[in-house]
Amino acid sequence: MTLLTPRQGFVQCLSPAGLHRMAWREWGDPSNPRVLLCVHGLTRVGNDFDRLAGALADRYRVVCPDVVGRGASDWLRDPRHYGIGQYVADMVTLLARLDAASVDWVGTSMGGLIGMTLAGQEEAAPRLKLRRMVINDVGPTLDAAALARIGEYLGKPVYFASEDEAIDYVAAISAPFGLRTREQWREITLPVIRPRPAAEGGGLRLHYDPRIGEPFRVFMAEAAADTAAAGEAALWQLYERIGARVLVTRGAQSDLLSAATAQRMADCGPRARVVEFAGVGHAPMFMHDEQIAVVRQFLLEE
Repeated sequence: MTLLTPRQGFVQCLSPAGLHRMAWREWGDPSNPRVLLCVHGLTRVGNDFDRLAGALADRYRVVCPDVVGRGASDWLRDPRHYGIGQYVADMVTLLARLDAASVDWVGTSMGGLIGMTLAGQEEAAPRLKLRRMVINDVGPTLDAAALARIGEYLGKPVYFASEDEAIDYVAAISAPFGLRTREQWREITLPVIRPRPAAEGGGLRLHYDPRIGEPFRVFMAEAAADTAAAGEAALWQLYERIGARVLVTRGAQSDLLSAATAQRMADCGPRARVVEFAGVGHAPMFMHDEQIAVVRQFLLEE
């Protein structure tokens, strides 16, 4: 049985500052043991995978969480815990709730880093088998110019008088996504805006906790001080330990995942298959049929 209407769920997770709820949307047969977890980028939400989930719900139980601090999930009491370690712990909790012994993974940008970290740390979930992974436009080496571009807008208070104004803003800061129509921009904008209380001026605001920018700025300061090399080396070590079959998808004009890094990912560790999408930067959104077809073929091939 395939259910094409997603269901909303919540799971209670734990950070050093206390409990928080993480929201997730689920597509397909809830009894299907074949689970696909799709994890979004830094300021995005699980809705980004609606089209991909709809295309795979006939074969998978597809689960698309909102990482804590985003979308319908809670905000952390202490923003210092917005980081990959916390996100990995939350995903392990979610997978335990799903009772998933085996899982396939699609991770865009931050979601790819979460997946790499989980896959490379067997001790995080020793009974979980990660079978196949799609790492979307990210790698162990991150381009500093792209991080600086993201830092220009991350966490800054932005308010909109109308949906159209919000769509214009998202289309401007996310132009590398390579979407082709106004309706596509509307589709990815509506899930990431919320009404702003009248007492605060009304209108609309972005959905995420602006404090997710605080750990990001600390990371950028470390990178500027040239103290991030150890972290990059650790990510490469995690990547090389991945036992799953890996597909790396890259926007041909990506400023975050360089062609050289993608090639290195093909040459070491799990020896990823690499596919580039023309006319796209950071990051492919899996909204176009040709992008969805690449992911579906990889996940389902014998």
